[in-house]
Amino acid sequence: MLIRTFITLLLGSILFICGPVAASTLPDFSSAPATNKGKPWRIGYLEGGEYIYYRKIFTATIRAMMKRGWLEPRPLPETSGEQTADLWRWLSEEASGRYIQFVADAHYSAGWDDGQRKTVQQTVLARLREQQDIDLMIAAGTWAGQDLANSRHATNTLIISASNPISAGIVKSVDDSGFDHVHARVDPDRYLRQLRVFHDLVGFRRLGIALEDSDAGRSYAGWSEAQQLAKRRGFTLVPCYTHSDISDTRQAEASVIDCFNTLVQNTDAIYVTTQGGITDNSLPRLISIVNRHKIPTFSQNGGREVRQGILMSISQAGHRAVGDFHAMTLGKIFNGAKPNQLSQLFVEPVRMAVNLKSAELVGYQPPLLLLGASDEIYRTIP
Repeated sequence: MLIRTFITLLLGSILFICGPVAASTLPDFSSAPATNKGKPWRIGYLEGGEYIYYRKIFTATIRAMMKRGWLEPRPLPETSGEQTADLWRWLSEEASGRYIQFVADAHYSAGWDDGQRKTVQQTVLARLREQQDIDLMIAAGTWAGQDLANSRHATNTLIISASNPISAGIVKSVDDSGFDHVHARVDPDRYLRQLRVFHDLVGFRRLGIALEDSDAGRSYAGWSEAQQLAKRRGFTLVPCYTHSDISDTRQAEASVIDCFNTLVQNTDAIYVTTQGGITDNSLPRLISIVNRHKIPTFSQNGGREVRQGILMSISQAGHRAVGDFHAMTLGKIFNGAKPNQLSQLFVEPVRMAVNLKSAELVGYQPPLLLLGASDEIYRTIP
């Protein structure tokens, strides 16, 4: 089992190294800072609602833009919670410069409200078609990606933080977004890679997954990938259904807590998935439940949740690699590339994050291989 885990990690690292090489057959565009005929490029932003990883990845992209010279390097302001509106306000007032302008009134959020989502989409599309005062839209998440990946406008669109853009119907494939003006970061084997590593290291027989019973919920959770691996390796999936993409965050959080209380009774491991009910407010409760019942956990979302007490995940090193990928893509678009000419493939480096205090509480002895492959090792639960 340890040898198989080592091979899994090694293959993932090789894929990450080789990804850019495969893309070298595409036209070579510069990503160096350039103006729009002497004027700054005007950027807008759309999200389905507030979500911590939208803010994290957007922030990492901003830092990478500073590093690449598109923005003047400066400390970002302290932000609270999951919202991006305050950061956008600061960017529009303090960070806009020679190359980039964050348009003050071009930050849009649907607030996880289905009715508001349609209104916001229509407002954004009308602006893109009629005013044509935005050069590039950043779309954060699945809802935003679905709302802008269409032929109802022609504004270049960079989709960040969509969990599974292929299964969500945002893009056609890794190689083709389906629209000249659309680009989405795609890691087609991300969930399979995570689940293989988790199964190799823990050897569970019944894997619990809390997810919303919807197409979007199954996409977020990597449900089809989990089914594939379960069939191949002979373990059982135990679903529990939650509320996720809703405006009432407290209801979403309560539904996930209820599911975890159910899953710890009839599973021997839990895959902690992306959804609206897993927040800074609910996560301590969830961690307390699984650790009290000695259930090992794996987070889809990286070391941040491991630092808080989830047992393990793939380390994302502050989303630096993701942010740099988006900043490089944005730079090439502003240098003349059509978004669909650029590679969408991004395979995150396969390094691990592990919480040794949680390992102690659930009775899991981390193998030396896991510790050796870990960039993030935590010894406490806040």
